Amino acid sequence: MGRLAQTEGLTEIQQEILATVRSFVDKEILPVATELEHRDEYPTEIVEGLKELGLFGLMIPEEYGGLGESLLTYALCVEEIARGWMSVSGIINTHFIVAYMLKQHGTQEQKDHFLPRMATGEVRGAFSMSEPGLGSDVAAITSKGVRDGDSPDGDFVLNGQKMWLTNGGSSTLVAVLCRTDEDVPEGTAPHKSMTTFLVEKEPGFGEVRPGLTIPGKIEKMGYKGVDTTELVMQDLRIPADRVLGGTTGRGFYQMMDGVEVGRVNVAARGCGVAQRAFELGIGYAQQRHTFGKPIAQHQAIQFRLAEMATKVEAAHALMVGAARKKDAGERNDLEAGMAKYLASEYCKEVVEDAFRIHGGYGFSKEYEIERLYREAPMLLIGEGTAEIQKMIVGRRLLEEYRFQG
Repeated sequence: MGRLAQTEGLTEIQQEILATVRSFVDKEILPVATELEHRDEYPTEIVEGLKELGLFGLMIPEEYGGLGESLLTYALCVEEIARGWMSVSGIINTHFIVAYMLKQHGTQEQKDHFLPRMATGEVRGAFSMSEPGLGSDVAAITSKGVRDGDSPDGDFVLNGQKMWLTNGGSSTLVAVLCRTDEDVPEGTAPHKSMTTFLVEKEPGFGEVRPGLTIPGKIEKMGYKGVDTTELVMQDLRIPADRVLGGTTGRGFYQMMDGVEVGRVNVAARGCGVAQRAFELGIGYAQQRHTFGKPIAQHQAIQFRLAEMATKVEAAHALMVGAARKKDAGERNDLEAGMAKYLASEYCKEVVEDAFRIHGGYGFSKEYEIERLYREAPMLLIGEGTAEIQKMIVGRRLLEEYRFQG
């Protein structure tokens, strides 16, 4: 383990967890990641290994069978896993966000029902906000949940189409955001008429329960292995006790709370991919010879390596700060937005620098950097684009530094 991206002040337990995860990444993920990625194959054996390590329950409280660890511990684990293969970190990240939303906002019955099985990985989570006609404009969603007046238990009927579900096929529980206009006064802001529904389903593709279809995997440039899908609801019946928190109209706030934590994790993914790119770049620079010496001895390459290392270190520090802020019970949307923005942008730049160091071989599928080069762009748009992060950061700065005059 190199000098970069070290985290001060970790407990012995945190250090042990990270050492275990790093060892797992080195032994079980890195040797097979590129081969699986090229085949777009779901990493079944890796996921089973993560279950055994307890990572699906890392932040789930001990009373529900989890490890009860902090967001910082989780983010550092995500960083290690993304260093091995970013797709694997995506598999656990969406699961984690749903578990977090349940822990923070679920009814006691919902927590008791789902969290113990989520901690073991028996129940696997996904969440769904985006739709085909919109991306970050969550307030414009059109999927609707309408209460069935003839149902004695007040069931809801859901209709609509969702887009960009990570784990859409492999998950068994999806948190779905829909518009519910019942009892909403005219003129109410759109985000105040949204509800999160906990939709249970069978894993797989096609009609996975009556009224719910997962059409199939979306073919992507990178971020392969993990299944990214659409979700189509046609008169999908959901019991009233599967409204997250038991009250309609709170869905937007619940989702934004989950995404805020998710942004720390996307930042961690960017840090992990950037670290791996740096490792590949500095390793190759010492092996490749030109003009009678290793290219690492050329000043131009040393300058590039210095810039890469500085970016890796800066992104890691910002990510750690954002996680620690949330763990302290403080609002961290400013820090999470900054961390996600910086880490994803720096990740892209560090990966490209490593690609340039590899020269023509960087373009060959035989070299790992080719995979990273296709993976990095997803981080620029996942959990909100750079422009969305800058909007969030800008608004928060204006709140903090309001002009008094």
